[in-house]
Amino acid sequence: MKKLNYPFQKEDILDLSVGDMVLISGKLFTGRDAVHKRIHEGTKPPVDLKNQIIYHCGPVILEKKGKYEVKAAGPTTSIREEPYQWEVMRDYGIVGVIGKGGMGPKTLQGCKDYGCVYLHAIGGAAQVLAEKIKSVDNVYWRDLGSPEAIWELTVEDFPCVVTMDAHGNSLHEKVEGESGNALKGLL
Repeated sequence: MKKLNYPFQKEDILDLSVGDMVLISGKLFTGRDAVHKRIHEGTKPPVDLKNQIIYHCGPVILEKKGKYEVKAAGPTTSIREEPYQWEVMRDYGIVGVIGKGGMGPKTLQGCKDYGCVYLHAIGGAAQVLAEKIKSVDNVYWRDLGSPEAIWELTVEDFPCVVTMDAHGNSLHEKVEGESGNALKGLL
């Protein structure tokens, strides 16, 4: 088990390999389809994303008396960000992306070119993952709607697995290749 602590260091990211289990503590910023599209279309993010981790998540958050309470915070399917993710890596210097389901060749190349990792969070564990969120520190671009806004979160021991590393390795490619070969053998 490896630990990533905020502020995130490029050296720690480069030390990660496919299959490593990671516990993240510190800041995460959520970002889904609308955020990536807006950035892609040229709007500068409202926060400095250099050396940050983006979490593909539309959290369920309740506001009570000016305080936020996170009820659920499971990962959303990442492949929808494939057209844009590598550009966000390149243009804004993020070091990590958390989601589920994996991403494609553009993101894998972006991870290699820009020293980034893709981390898989457990789908279906939204309430458990919400318990790892210690505070909601801010929210940006609320005009996109609550699930699509950028939520600034502080997490403690947020569990993930590296499935794409900064060295060009992809667990998703490996599993797809092995599955394809096994299917050919069955047919």
